[in-house]
Amino acid sequence: MWYNVSMKALDSNDYLLALDIGTEFVKALIAKKGKNGILDVVGLGRAKEAPSNMFSGAVADIHGVVKTCEEALAQAEKMADVRAKETVVGIAGELVKGNTATIKYRRADASRPISEEEMHLIIQKVQQKAGERARREVALETNNPDVEVRLINSALVSLHIDGYKISNPIGFKGKDIAVQIYTAFAPLVHISAIEKVCDELQLDLVAIAVEPFAVCRACLGDDTDATFTGIVMDLGGGTTDIAVVDDGGVEGTKMFSIGGRSFTHQIAEQLGVDFEDAEKMKLLQDDPRMKPEIKKKVDDAIARNLAVWISGVQLAIEEFDHVETLPGRVLLCGGGASLNEIPEALATTDWYADLGFARRPVIHLIDPEDVPGIYNETGLQLDHTFITAMGLLRVGMDTLVGTSSNAGIKAKLAKILRN
Repeated sequence: MWYNVSMKALDSNDYLLALDIGTEFVKALIAKKGKNGILDVVGLGRAKEAPSNMFSGAVADIHGVVKTCEEALAQAEKMADVRAKETVVGIAGELVKGNTATIKYRRADASRPISEEEMHLIIQKVQQKAGERARREVALETNNPDVEVRLINSALVSLHIDGYKISNPIGFKGKDIAVQIYTAFAPLVHISAIEKVCDELQLDLVAIAVEPFAVCRACLGDDTDATFTGIVMDLGGGTTDIAVVDDGGVEGTKMFSIGGRSFTHQIAEQLGVDFEDAEKMKLLQDDPRMKPEIKKKVDDAIARNLAVWISGVQLAIEEFDHVETLPGRVLLCGGGASLNEIPEALATTDWYADLGFARRPVIHLIDPEDVPGIYNETGLQLDHTFITAMGLLRVGMDTLVGTSSNAGIKAKLAKILRN
């Protein structure tokens, strides 16, 4: 076994592991579970992926990904001096479909209080409707009419009874119920690959989370009544993941296959260098030692790719046509957000003008210190590249709390959404 940790807590259930398996890096966070959903991060690790391990955010080489995860886990477990078995893993890619579906349901007996069983039935209908839509979309994009998809995440966006907005429907009476639920589905082949990775690592897979949904959970925190509103963008190596959150409800998630690597490839092509050298040039573009003629070519390559990326953002946000007015702030995370040109372009150009914004949105990076209910106890500084992993921790806690025998009614409703 590759782990170099003490034997005192090899199978401790007091800790939770988040694995952010990205195109460029695997990031691992180990957190100690506290009371009231509090999480204390006690171990972190990061290991670089081989170029062939991932493709557009999805696992392409299981053995290669396992090897990289081992490196990240070894770092996190050595720091924490503990091995966490319970694990939540992120999933991304263009074939992951996250949408908000609405269903209107007329009850036969308006005087009868709504029960958990009745809500379970209503939610099943919404999820079935959303699943059929996701399967059709993936079948069309893959040209495979027999493709299988599986529900990954589900969350209540809004619920109205006879026109009145309700946060917890159990016990209410009424005739007409309108339910909006966010659901995310992924192809079975992608999910199976993640399950195989966890099996090889001897980890207990608690949940798989769509990564932009996980980022939203990081921003919402442990408060079930959170009213966070904003657009979150997770810029990874292979994809850009976008989610719209309104008053604490996830309106939907969109992904497209342009991430940090596409900027590097553009530099490599422009200067005729290999990928590794192009990556160094991208990271050191402001180094005064770089020759002016080289810097100009690097800047031109980045500008060319930035224009394509902005177009991808516009197309993705256009698909949120059910949102009357888009939120007025955009929060960035992920390694790609470290490229200064990206937040600058979002903050200064007119990319937003033809979209559903009331005014220019405010742009800023998500600071890990602003993530509610998750505290860094490692002594090392976390940055915006770890936000997705922090969100995965929150999804894991949601899952574990929702399955406990003494969970509250809101947690039980969340459990219905997952089943």
